[in-house]
Amino acid sequence: MGNPFVHLDLTTGDVAAAKAFYGAIFDWKFEDFPAMNWTGIRVGEGVGGGLGPKQMPEQPTTWTAYVGVDSIDKTLAKASTAGATIIVPKMEVPGMGWLAVFADPQGATVGLWESAPPAPAPAKKAAAKAPAKKAAPAKKAAPAKKAPPAKKAPPAKKAPPAKKAPAKKAGKKK
Repeated sequence: MGNPFVHLDLTTGDVAAAKAFYGAIFDWKFEDFPAMNWTGIRVGEGVGGGLGPKQMPEQPTTWTAYVGVDSIDKTLAKASTAGATIIVPKMEVPGMGWLAVFADPQGATVGLWESAPPAPAPAKKAAAKAPAKKAAPAKKAAPAKKAPPAKKAPPAKKAPPAKKAPAKKAGKKK
């Protein structure tokens, strides 16, 4: 299947006014990320987004649609070859992924989004009683042990002494 739109972002000169305006119209929840100077928009179902201030005074107030891609580097190379102008080169969003923005030959902008690989799932915790043990280094195989000697059967009861047969003398046969 093709690459879906995965995010919408509003760049504006007045973030507070944009939040008030869209909050009054839509049932959106806003989540501020001060370290990023950006606000996430939680829309419930569907494609979410965010809003933030203009990066340059001449930047227009506009919505940018982001398309999900496997590789921003490869997609930017294809877009550039096809005549696009790179507006925002690949930029990391720590812990989330990477974004970039280009303008097509007619001037329309589109964003790219490459998600970071999911973090490995935390290992299930063993019983809280004992800390996890480190795996012991592999040991060389020990030489095979000999099986213990078989147990001897208990001695049989002594039979009464048998009568002795007369001893034969060694000699020549007749």
